[in-house]
Amino acid sequence: MTPSACLISMPDELSKAFRPPIDCDFCVGKHEVLRTQNLSPDNFEKKFAYQGGPLIVTDAMNNWTATEIFNYGYFRKTYREAKKKKSILNCQFFPYKSGLGDLFEAFDMSEERVKQNPGTEPWYFGWSNCNYEIAKVLRKHYTSPYFLPKSSENNAIDWIFMGVPGKGAHLHVDNVRLPSWQAQLKGTKEWILAPPPECYYKCSSFSTSVKPGEIIVLDTNRWYHQTNVLPGEVSITIGAEYD
Repeated sequence: MTPSACLISMPDELSKAFRPPIDCDFCVGKHEVLRTQNLSPDNFEKKFAYQGGPLIVTDAMNNWTATEIFNYGYFRKTYREAKKKKSILNCQFFPYKSGLGDLFEAFDMSEERVKQNPGTEPWYFGWSNCNYEIAKVLRKHYTSPYFLPKSSENNAIDWIFMGVPGKGAHLHVDNVRLPSWQAQLKGTKEWILAPPPECYYKCSSFSTSVKPGEIIVLDTNRWYHQTNVLPGEVSITIGAEYD
């Protein structure tokens, strides 16, 4: 029997209850999100990369074609073609109370629901892009943000989140290895940020809006965060961890 076969998965809420206390220095004195541009990798590494964030960089997608090409129809076509080739892996999927069972069900919604015609259920979901062949196709349209530390290696897995206005992710904290960036390709998303319980009396909760063309950087292992897609077009974001 392998060591991994002996591991018992702990429920998400229970794992948070047993997580070690966090040093509150990362959030003390922060009441809003700093916006910046023309940020060199050296400056980012020295001042922002490992401080917990949040930070919004406003000029990091100037040469990305993903802002024009990525939409529900593009993803549906890409994943359906991959399914025909039987090159799909069972990547992690987050339905976010949309009632969708997996990624293929998400890309099999009726056109009426996709367009949010009256009487249809709203939708918001996310998934990890763990399939190498699809990742190679998608990454033709975006690159790692220019401001990441020079020593940072390209993460093998990206995350994509997509949904209609009025939907988003509930308040939660992540359990990932590293801080991350998330690029707002389309739509506008509100981020509500809150300190962990042990920092409630030292730090503040606040919110910000991330607009198309902007990248938010933060440590989602430390900041509790909730997202809401604001009125307008469908929100599409893509992101990854960085070391």
